[in-house]
Amino acid sequence: MDSRETDSHFTPIDHPVRVAIVGLGHVYELNVRAFLDNADVEIIALVDPSIERQHQRQADWPSAKTFASVELLASSGLEVDAVEVLVPWTLHEEVVTACLANGWHVNLQKPFALDLASASRMTDAALRQNRQLRIMENYLFYEPLVKLKEVVDSGELGEISGYHMKMVASGRGGWDVPGSSYDWRFEQAWLGRGTLFFDDGWHKLSTALWLFGPVEEVRAWIGDTEIIPGVSVDAPTTVSWEHTNGVHGVWDITLAVDMYLRSDYYTNDERWEVTGRRGFARVNRCTARGLQQPSLEVYRDGEMRSFHALDDDWGDSFRDSGQHWINYLRTGKGPRLWGPEEATEVLRFALAAYESSAQQGIGVNPRETKG
Repeated sequence: MDSRETDSHFTPIDHPVRVAIVGLGHVYELNVRAFLDNADVEIIALVDPSIERQHQRQADWPSAKTFASVELLASSGLEVDAVEVLVPWTLHEEVVTACLANGWHVNLQKPFALDLASASRMTDAALRQNRQLRIMENYLFYEPLVKLKEVVDSGELGEISGYHMKMVASGRGGWDVPGSSYDWRFEQAWLGRGTLFFDDGWHKLSTALWLFGPVEEVRAWIGDTEIIPGVSVDAPTTVSWEHTNGVHGVWDITLAVDMYLRSDYYTNDERWEVTGRRGFARVNRCTARGLQQPSLEVYRDGEMRSFHALDDDWGDSFRDSGQHWINYLRTGKGPRLWGPEEATEVLRFALAAYESSAQQGIGVNPRETKG
């Protein structure tokens, strides 16, 4: 997936990339790590309707100009090469198409789109403008997962028998997240795009495709639990699928509202375990620190190897993903991780699960979902 090393229609940028950051909310604090002390980047503009957030973030980039909208940035005459789009994904199409129309490359937060029609329109807009559209996936840069993929690809575990992902959402611990960061997510949950399976869970579906390639059948049972009057989350949930290479995967989402999780970020406990004919490998944690064990363990032939020195700070995956994007713009060397075609496959995976759940868990081929 996205295996091309270069894009023949893309001319690399031969100067520090002039970047505008559109959306200065909570996720800014993670994405901005890629730009700190990076000689290949120049932050020239900060865009957000909130004057308070403009002033707050301008402290990081005193020379950057501030704007309340993309339209005002476009009319300012500033020469922009690329934008970081960090707005709620309900606004993705509107903001992305406006940025592409101005001739700017776009690095977009997930999820890509609400439906396939929106994803197609953004993809077509990038092609028309001959600009790069990337839907960033920081989990593909989390070092324990990168090492897990290396172990799987090496054949050390033997032929892969299957794998399991587990995700536990907790209500205690972690950083303070403004209520406004959740308001729009809960609004979308009412429209059938839940915060655990669709929003955060996008990462898990993405890692599945990254590890084992295309999926040909999905079966899902997406739950619903009211956490406060009028607000529900999409758990408990179980999703199972088969890749075209025959590997089977299972992912379960559990809600544990009263459980405390130590975390510098969100209180989300995640684990991956891949089993082969000769052994297994597992990533014990990611966003939170549920299991205080080595972040990666590999078992084979009666021996367990533990990896203690991997960079298992989840926030650093944002830094590495962003630096990868800047390097791509400067050199033209890929893959993008992800381009819009690959991100659309993640979207199809999610939509197939919704379709399956709505029909009591029947098998659905993501390529046939109408979305």
